[in-house]
Amino acid sequence: MSSLRVLYWLAKNLIVVPLLRLLFRYEVHGVHNIPKKGAAIMASNHMALLDSAFVPGAIPRHVAFLGKEQLFAGKSLQARVVRGFMKAMGQLEIDRSGGIASASSLGGGADVLRAGKLLGIYPEGTRSPDGRLHRGRTGIARLLLDTPVPVIPVAISGSEEVLPRGAKFLKVGKRVIVTFGEPMDFSRYAGLTEDRFVLRAITDEIMHEIGRLSGQEYVDVYASNARRTVAAKSA
Repeated sequence: MSSLRVLYWLAKNLIVVPLLRLLFRYEVHGVHNIPKKGAAIMASNHMALLDSAFVPGAIPRHVAFLGKEQLFAGKSLQARVVRGFMKAMGQLEIDRSGGIASASSLGGGADVLRAGKLLGIYPEGTRSPDGRLHRGRTGIARLLLDTPVPVIPVAISGSEEVLPRGAKFLKVGKRVIVTFGEPMDFSRYAGLTEDRFVLRAITDEIMHEIGRLSGQEYVDVYASNARRTVAAKSA
């Protein structure tokens, strides 16, 4: 086991998870749906910044989540600490600008899957600005068609109340629930990588299952667009 993997297990099992259970009413359901070995994609809704602690903390195996590039940038001490922690946890940087840059970032995720490991993705691409579930980005479908693996839908609820937007301090004692759904199989779409209708159908099916687990209202609008609308209304 590599030194980074040892650091991951020590940080997760001795620090992160005990703290989550101490500070919050942290519930986990459906762990039996996570494969004990082999590759899979963990596809989760995204409610708050701390989802990247609550969701991996609920998964018994190591999972590499695709994280926005801003988490790996900056020269301040705080930025360096965050970057070091993200890399130590095996998290991957993804360029969300689209096009070739985004496709290249997803290639790192494909490498994780080919190695028989777990890859975590937030299909919405960013946190929900209004608590609703938004239209998924089709990058997850491209990964599935290039590297066919099961998809485990994940729903997290309550994390948005732990650290609301604009808040400076955590609100302890809140209930946070992480639920893992049954594995989803998309092998029937093998060989249709270039069919944009197939990419959309796969993505929508995943989002539908996440919404069923989370109970969120679904809106057929990208979260990034919804965020701009919310910002414009509050300006």
